[in-house]
Amino acid sequence: MEFTIEQIAGMLKGSVEGNGSLLVNKLAKIEEATAGCLAFLSNQKYEPYLYTTEATAVIVGKDFEPKKEYTATLIRVDNPYLAFTILLEQYQQFLMAAKVGIEQPSFIGDNSTTGNNIFRGAFSYIGSNCKIGNNVKIYPQAYIGDNVTIGDNTVIYAGAKIYSDIVIGNRCVVHAGAVIGSDGFGFAPQPDGSYRPIPQVGNVVLEDDVCIGANTVVDCATMGSTIIRQGAKLDNLIQIAHNVEIGKHTVIAAQAGISGSTKIGNYCVIAGQVGIVGHLQIADKTSFGAQSGVSKSIQKEGLKLQGSPAFDYKDNLRSLAVFRNLPQLQKRLEELEEKILTLSINEK
Repeated sequence: MEFTIEQIAGMLKGSVEGNGSLLVNKLAKIEEATAGCLAFLSNQKYEPYLYTTEATAVIVGKDFEPKKEYTATLIRVDNPYLAFTILLEQYQQFLMAAKVGIEQPSFIGDNSTTGNNIFRGAFSYIGSNCKIGNNVKIYPQAYIGDNVTIGDNTVIYAGAKIYSDIVIGNRCVVHAGAVIGSDGFGFAPQPDGSYRPIPQVGNVVLEDDVCIGANTVVDCATMGSTIIRQGAKLDNLIQIAHNVEIGKHTVIAAQAGISGSTKIGNYCVIAGQVGIVGHLQIADKTSFGAQSGVSKSIQKEGLKLQGSPAFDYKDNLRSLAVFRNLPQLQKRLEELEEKILTLSINEK
């Protein structure tokens, strides 16, 4: 599809600087763009590419001031990165809209209903008593158990597994290999040292606009619900245990693990390989740096923490600087001890 630069600028509520009648038909990185491409400039480290790019148009900030001559037409917006994200979303939605129909073989159980413009890929399975909304895309080999509800415009990618009784909201994305609703890790110790499985009879609720990364696992609750609140984004290879709650618009990076019954606040940032023990309360807008270990609740909002156990981010950096110098500090200490010992002997 082709659009004029003026049309793109109108979509982004931006202004055109140059020839707005030129056509663009592709999105590209500024350093790789060719004629007909639309690129963007957000990070100023990439500014030199503006003067060499072959892109027909480049999205820039309203306050950007070029230092050299350039050939591309500029689209000026408040936030170039966000503007380009909006275009990518529109492009993806266009591709998704074209994916409609039922491939065979596929299966749907008794009393299950599907909305308009649905796509069901080959070898996908939908159990009984399910309610699937409009414009839902279910890719090949995805499994959806009994009594599942899926809202409008949600995408379930290939090989994802949605256990029974799960509730998924509107505009959610569950990537390939993700498992939603597997048993929580609950076992009762026995007198003989063995463990008896505790039945996990709850479910998982994904609210609207939630994204679950590839091969991420969200366990069902022992009772009640494991809940991922609106707009939360989970990366690949994450473990969310039973009865956990993830707050609105919280983001969690790969290989993080959250133990059972912990409540994560809204707008939190949890970096890669963070481990959080169970039954904690984490305040809104808390940030944990990579590989942090969290063993106690965080009551104050907006803290930035790092380390294992996690503590103030800046203090952690200072501590690491001291730790790196420990060999030299030890050597200096030994030298001081030797001098003090020598002075003591001489005084005698």
